[in-house]
Amino acid sequence: MRTLSFALILLLGAASAGALAQTAAAAADPLAKPTPPAQPAAPAAAPVAPTAPPAAAPTAIGPAVVVPVPPAAETVFAAPPIALPAGADASAVATSDAGTDAAADPGALPPAALASDPDINILGQRVTPGSRMRVMWRAGTSFIGDPMDVPVVIVHGLQPGPVLCLTGGIHGDELNGVEVIRRVMASLDAQTLVGTVIGVPIVNMAGFSRGSRYLPDRRDLNRFFPGNPNGSSASRIAHDFFSQVIRRCSAVIDFHTGSFDRANLPQVRGDMRIPSVVELTRGFGATAVLHTPGAPGMLRRAATDRGIPAVTFELGAPVRLEPAEIEHGVNAIETLLNNYGMTQRVRMWREPQPIFYESRWVRAPNSGMLFADVRLGDRVRQGQRLGRIINPLNDDTSELVAPIRGRILGMALNQVVLPGYAAFHIGEEASEAQVIRDATIAPTPTVETERMDEGAAGADAPTEGSTEQVEEFGGS
Repeated sequence: MRTLSFALILLLGAASAGALAQTAAAAADPLAKPTPPAQPAAPAAAPVAPTAPPAAAPTAIGPAVVVPVPPAAETVFAAPPIALPAGADASAVATSDAGTDAAADPGALPPAALASDPDINILGQRVTPGSRMRVMWRAGTSFIGDPMDVPVVIVHGLQPGPVLCLTGGIHGDELNGVEVIRRVMASLDAQTLVGTVIGVPIVNMAGFSRGSRYLPDRRDLNRFFPGNPNGSSASRIAHDFFSQVIRRCSAVIDFHTGSFDRANLPQVRGDMRIPSVVELTRGFGATAVLHTPGAPGMLRRAATDRGIPAVTFELGAPVRLEPAEIEHGVNAIETLLNNYGMTQRVRMWREPQPIFYESRWVRAPNSGMLFADVRLGDRVRQGQRLGRIINPLNDDTSELVAPIRGRILGMALNQVVLPGYAAFHIGEEASEAQVIRDATIAPTPTVETERMDEGAAGADAPTEGSTEQVEEFGGS
């Protein structure tokens, strides 16, 4: 009996000692908790990903970017279409992902980021989506006070998109662009068009009605943009047109031809130092592209200076309608509209597109009668004879030869010329990257192209309101 009692006492003592040891261990290590109470911590961490604000997702780094996002949250990161309010300057518009580059260079803004209003207001008229309207812009008055009204055609699509402006007839004797714009505008369907197309076939109605390149006061309208409301007649016309029409556009195509008995192969000219202009030049199909900054006062120069991508589209010769050049222009604009996503018309081109060129002029060494041996668009080799100049008084003959291998982009029509006359414009094919690089390094010499083909006065042109300009055009 004593033995049994003693064993029972020993057993109870051991149990008490074990309990005391467990209590001491718990006191020494507070983190040693039973596993079951720790389980609620896991559900608390699981809701972190779904409840995180969607706006924080773009800044996540590393594994956080692979956290599934509910479909409804994806729309938070999509930049909505930007609507241009009536009269807004396109240079002030930027998408959320454009970053500081767009702010520093308004020309870098992609044309697709500029969207039309649900209703577009232009020249005091409201054009609703899915409709077509012809409104009149008053381009000054005649000498006897009769108004010079110019038709402006607006085709406003059902869906928002770019606002493309087509202008022609700034020089009243250049006809090919007038017909291109007429055909393009007539073919558009407002019910299927995305965005808006504004067509102004004849800007210089005073010159067009007289078959003249210039305004009645002998001024070149394409040297006065963006104009001045208190300046000369040309400057007032330019200001009114620029402020009421051009500023409503997100891109501008200005049609021209060669001037003063010269013809140009269909070609697009723009300032290749501006990214949005480069992007615009890619959309015209198999059309030659040249870098020219544009002379001060030109419409496209004034537009790009204000953040609106713009190019000049040269087509043929003045004072005539040329079916082949007109057809090329129509095809190129329809290709551009398709590339912009505004229409669904796909045009097929035989050659790669686009074709970039660097160019130079071949000038007459002597005076006499020019007879060309090549045609516009011909490909020539270095040293090939391009034409001859014959002096009718002494029968002296001189030859003009190609200094490089290239293509005839422009040429003078057969005529009597003086020494130094620009007779042939030869383009040498180059890559887009090379043209952009050369434009950035040495943009100045290309102004010569505008001096020859556009009649530009270049850097020597007198400024608006100067004594030289008033005397030059005052006419006594």
